[in-house]
Amino acid sequence: MSVPPAGGRCPAAHPDDPTPCVGEVVVTVLDRFNRGADGCEHHGARLLASLDGGRVYALPHAAPCTAIRVFKAAAGIRPFCWLDGPRAEPSQLSEIENRARRPR
Repeated sequence: MSVPPAGGRCPAAHPDDPTPCVGEVVVTVLDRFNRGADGCEHHGARLLASLDGGRVYALPHAAPCTAIRVFKAAAGIRPFCWLDGPRAEPSQLSEIENRARRPR
């Protein structure tokens, strides 16, 4: 089993994100250039939400549906959600918020 580093947080945790890891390292998040970081579900979702064209894959020891949970959680998280300030541009909103704004 993979666990967060002894000093604290998983590699998917952004240095400016103040939140602790939740659980063990169970996913790999890749950007559009196939660069990636392993992380807990919490930081994996936050990282995925901050990437344009990112993907998530469960590590071999992860529970079933782990990648799906992270993918669904990321859809409701704003990119770089630890930053304060007004957000109005589509690139600053979550996927769910952008979907709600689209004309029907």
